[in-house]
Amino acid sequence: MLTDTKRAKEIIARRVARELRDGDVVNLGIGVPTLVPRYADPSLLITLQSENGMLGMGETPEPIDPDMVDAGGEPVSVMQHGCFFDSALSFGMIRGGHVDIAVLGALEVDETGSIANWIIPGKKVPGMGGAMDLLTGARRIIVAMLHTAGGRPRIVKRCTLPLSAKRRVDLLVTEMGVMEVVDGRLVLKEIFSHTSLEEIKECTGADLVIAPDLKTIEPG
Repeated sequence: MLTDTKRAKEIIARRVARELRDGDVVNLGIGVPTLVPRYADPSLLITLQSENGMLGMGETPEPIDPDMVDAGGEPVSVMQHGCFFDSALSFGMIRGGHVDIAVLGALEVDETGSIANWIIPGKKVPGMGGAMDLLTGARRIIVAMLHTAGGRPRIVKRCTLPLSAKRRVDLLVTEMGVMEVVDGRLVLKEIFSHTSLEEIKECTGADLVIAPDLKTIEPG
C-alpha cells in the first residue's frame, strides 16, 4: 500500500483530471478534488463553478485577496471569463443540471454508488454545504478519496454513516485504482502499477466485479 499521503492524493488528482473534457463546467469539493485542476490538460477550457456564487474560478492568487474565496473558504482568483452571482442562482444552476461534473470527497462509498460525505455522528461539522444538491443535480459524479482511513476500508458493502445521496456515484478514484458503478455493482476498471489486485481486495469492504479488460496503469 502507498504510505505517502501527499503522493497518493497527487495520483488521485492526476487520474481524475483525465476525465475532464473541453467545455465542461466542473464543481470541486474540498480536499483532494481541489488538486484536480493543476493536472488538467491546459489546452482544454474547463470552467470551475463554486456553489457560493462563482463561475470561472481560478487558482490561488498572489497576493491573496481575502474577499475572494471558494465554498470551502479557501482563497481563489477569477478567470477573465468569470462572473459572480448569488447563492440562489448558483444552486439553481446546480439543480438545473448545468454542472457537467462534480468531483467530491467522501467518508464512505458503497458498492451501489451511495455516498456518505458530510458528517460523522458525534463530531461537529459546519454543515452539509452543497454536497446533496451537487449529488442530485450534477450530470456526472466522480469521487476522489483515499482508499482507507486509519486502516479501515472507506469503500464498503453498505454505508454505515448518514447518507448524502443514494446510488449517485458514477466513478470512484483512489490511490489504488479506478472503479465504476454499473447497475448497482462496483466494477474495478483500472489498478495502479504500484499495487495489486489482491491488495485492493484486502483493503476494500465491498464486493468488486473485476472488469474483463482490467488495465494496469502508471500513476503519472
